[in-house]
Amino acid sequence: MKVQEFDPAVVGCGASALLDALEVQRAAFNADMVPTAAVRRERLGRLQAMVADNEPAILDAINADFGGRARQEMVLTELFVVLSAIRQQRRKLGRWMRPRRVATPLHMLPGSSQIMPQPLGVIGNIVPWNYPCQLALVPAAAALAAGNRVMIKPSELTPAFSRLLAQLAAKYFAPAELAVIEGGVEVSRDFAALPFDHLIFTGSTTVGRQVAVAAAHNLTPVTLELGGKSPAIIDESCDLAESAPRLAFGKLFNAGQTCVAPDYALVPRARVEEFVREVSAAAAAMYPQFAGNEQYTSIISERHHARLQQLVQDAEQQGARVVRLGGTGAGAAGERRMAPVLLLDVTPEMAVMREEIFGPLLPVVPYDTLQQAIAFINQRERPLALYWFGRERRNCTKVLHSTISGGVTINDALWHAAQENLPFGGVGASGTGAYHGEHGFLAFSKQKPIYRQARLNGFGLFRPPYGRVFDTLADFLKRHM
Repeated sequence: MKVQEFDPAVVGCGASALLDALEVQRAAFNADMVPTAAVRRERLGRLQAMVADNEPAILDAINADFGGRARQEMVLTELFVVLSAIRQQRRKLGRWMRPRRVATPLHMLPGSSQIMPQPLGVIGNIVPWNYPCQLALVPAAAALAAGNRVMIKPSELTPAFSRLLAQLAAKYFAPAELAVIEGGVEVSRDFAALPFDHLIFTGSTTVGRQVAVAAAHNLTPVTLELGGKSPAIIDESCDLAESAPRLAFGKLFNAGQTCVAPDYALVPRARVEEFVREVSAAAAAMYPQFAGNEQYTSIISERHHARLQQLVQDAEQQGARVVRLGGTGAGAAGERRMAPVLLLDVTPEMAVMREEIFGPLLPVVPYDTLQQAIAFINQRERPLALYWFGRERRNCTKVLHSTISGGVTINDALWHAAQENLPFGGVGASGTGAYHGEHGFLAFSKQKPIYRQARLNGFGLFRPPYGRVFDTLADFLKRHM
């Protein structure tokens, strides 16, 4: 298949066409396996221009897919975060690309050792619907900075943005550099089964397992950015008047449709009612109303909206106390803006405590001692994020040392995921691998170890035929090196 025959915006393309698209990129990579810094910066510059030149169209497409998404949230997460990541990659990739010397042990002198970052080849990226631009292009920027070619599979739940991204990619990039593949679930499955040099998937733990199995057939390395139930610990020392607005922001941003959103709150038993009052007041201050409020994001689809309603009903039927922060939240016909709900007296058997919520529902779990709260977290799968609110540093340190999570924000929510100098990734069921900033560059590079032997060296003493000299040297090395 010739390069010019491949249409990067094919809808519903089959496995054969996907493989052809991959081979186009692989052939181009093999022809230039280590692009110069100038070439990489130019590609990143086009990616930057692609976003900056088309901001209104990007925002309109995402808004259409959601049926109403807060413009301010899109500007922050879909534009600023992407452009900031690209600028950092362009600025620092020269330093990241340089081979670095590492120490050579005495017994291997006078040889020298270094590590050389090398592009992997073709990187596949399966993108979720909740942050469609950010999660398509931030990994793409890291992959391009590392010298790779990139294929992107957007979510079928964001068809307007997916179509726009395919059109923009075809305008700003050759198919051999960056290609966008549209299509439904079957295309995603075929995409995951391609023999990429690295595959990144962002989505649910359930689908992540399926992607890992598909990639394993080709021994494709994977970065899995999954989710899970991320806890927020309210310490006894917490100032709730200060912390409640921060927690409410983290929970209600994008209507809770964020992989690192607080999924439940662990609250000292004696402070549960105070917590409910402060969070309710914080939510009302940010969103005086939810129905029809353009600054509050809609749930992505009717199916997801119905699922969230079912979680509330299931909890209520099993004895949970439901606190609806925005009343019934009734809006215009077909509107999917869902008012927040606090769920009290929850039990582990309820679906809302077993499934990742991905919406504006917040179960409240009381605890009597900090150790009890820590044990509650550790009895469950390791979360993508953990949040701690309080002023007692010893308690904070205890939580940090006694729990394992993908990332942590202290006295706020979400923000560790926006820090480009911190690796973003999960652990265990919440994911494997990490990216962002230099960590993304490293994730999509092979750190090639190189040992350079000196012309004059003593390694001939280690060659056969073996005798007393070898035995003496081996004994010395075992004892002293």
